[in-house]
Amino acid sequence: MALLFPFSAAAQEKAGFGISAGADFVSSYVWRGIYQTGVAIQPGVTMSAGNFSLGVWGSTDFSTWAKEFDIALGYEAGAFSFGLTDYWWAGEGSPYRDYANSHFLEGNIGFNFGESLPLSLSWSTMFGYNGDKDVEDQQQYSTFITAGYDFRVKDVAFTAGIGISPWTGLYHKAGTEGFVLSTLSLKAMKEIKITDSFTLPVFVETIIAPNQDNVFLVFGISL
Repeated sequence: MALLFPFSAAAQEKAGFGISAGADFVSSYVWRGIYQTGVAIQPGVTMSAGNFSLGVWGSTDFSTWAKEFDIALGYEAGAFSFGLTDYWWAGEGSPYRDYANSHFLEGNIGFNFGESLPLSLSWSTMFGYNGDKDVEDQQQYSTFITAGYDFRVKDVAFTAGIGISPWTGLYHKAGTEGFVLSTLSLKAMKEIKITDSFTLPVFVETIIAPNQDNVFLVFGISL
C-alpha cells in the first residue's frame, strides 16, 4: 500500500486518504441466507480517498478448497452509497483469471436515513459474466434487497434485518421462482473488556432463511 501511495501522513490526512484493515472469525459463513462454509477467517482491507473507497475482502475456511476473494469499489454521496463488486468464490485450485465463468459482477445502491432514523436500505443486482445465467443461457440479473434497523439495549448493539429476492435468480432454492423472502435476521454485538486498553468485539446472529427452509446461529469475533 505504501509503495502504491507514497504520501506523507500529513498529506494523506489533508487529502482525506485512509486505510483500514480487520478480520472476522466466524463459526459459519452464511451469505444472503445461503450456507457457504463452516468455521472461517474473513479478512478485509479498505482504502478511502474523499468519497471513494476501494476494498478487498476474503473468506477461507479450514478445508483445502473453500476460498473467496472479492474486490469492491464504492462512492458515497450524502445519504446515498453506490458500489461495484467483483465476487470470486470458485475455490482453491480454480483459475482466478477465468472471469467469464468464475466471477460474478454486481452493482449496488444504498440509502441511510441517519441517526434520527437508524434504518438502511440496499439494492444489489448482478450482471455480466456467465455465472448468473439460467439454463437457457439468459442473464437472470439476480437481485437482493435488504433493510436493516439498528438499536441498542444497554451495552448491546442490535441490527434487525430482512432480505428479499424479487425475481428468480441465484438466491432461490431449486424448485422455487419469483418473489421470495430470503432472510430474517437479528444480530447482537458487544465489546468484551479484556484489559483497560483492549476490548474484543463479539457478535451473535440469528438468521432465518425461509426460501432455503433453513436456520442459522452464527458466532463471530471481530479484530
